[in-house]
Amino acid sequence: MANIGVYIERYTVTRSEEMGALMKLGQVAHRLGHRLDFLFRPDMYKIPHYDAIFIRALTDPMNSSYVAARLAQLHKLPVIDDPESIIICCDKVNMYRHLEKAGVPMPETLYLKESDLTAEYGARLLDEKGSPLVLKAPNTSFSMYVERVYNPDEFVKVGKKYLRRADRVVAQKYIHSEFDWRVGVLDGEPLYVCQYLIPKKRWKILSYTETGREIYGNVKGFELHKVNPKLLDTAIQAANAIGRGLYGVDLKQVGDDFVVIEVNDNPTIAEDEEDQKAPHIYEKLIRYLVGERGTHSGGNGNGGGNGNGNGN
Repeated sequence: MANIGVYIERYTVTRSEEMGALMKLGQVAHRLGHRLDFLFRPDMYKIPHYDAIFIRALTDPMNSSYVAARLAQLHKLPVIDDPESIIICCDKVNMYRHLEKAGVPMPETLYLKESDLTAEYGARLLDEKGSPLVLKAPNTSFSMYVERVYNPDEFVKVGKKYLRRADRVVAQKYIHSEFDWRVGVLDGEPLYVCQYLIPKKRWKILSYTETGREIYGNVKGFELHKVNPKLLDTAIQAANAIGRGLYGVDLKQVGDDFVVIEVNDNPTIAEDEEDQKAPHIYEKLIRYLVGERGTHSGGNGNGGGNGNGNGN
């Protein structure tokens, strides 16, 4: 029997679907003969006494989640997310450079410094790459600090706003779509596939009203063996460019091809969303954490792991 610790920051679990997924993870761990405890910040000193750590908190090198990951690593414990993945994925410039080095298909991407944020340079980029362009602050999550710019004035205004948070701003060619593909990858193997549908009159899967209310699109699950193999191959290539942990790879489809929008560590797993067609998610995670890699059940996407199925 292994003792598995799930490190949580309570404020990061905001939906019942996410809590449902955590409850399901615990049920599966117990069914497989293991113990699973939830650990909060005051419990961090207990980490060395566990056999594996699974982080379900907002990851950032400046957050307690990173301290938890490093503590687990120092004690040679299997940990999701590992500190290296957190460092790479929490900096979009770093993440995109890893993808470029690995030859992963992605939208044309530029890294802008302060001297690039002029109306003249913006006009040239908009003319060459097309309007709109997408600007991203490097250290963001949940679709925050990502905006489209349509003219040189917006280019300068948004770019300088984002430079308050970093020394580079990411600029990408805009690709219109009605959904994003999300492929979950664990240890170099696809774990689940779904589409995040973009809400009407929006252009991102998650956006915010002026009052701060979150607007999500629906999630549509797919069985792994029923999607285009090229989608899975591209996602695996992207995940392997980062590491061998758990990643959520976001892709857009362009004709029969796929381009990677970004790779997320600590991907959301919520009940009846990511696991709609992948009920084996929880068993695979538990087996990975306890070192039973390669003995996963349900490898075709139908897997009968826990028999309940929840997601995201």
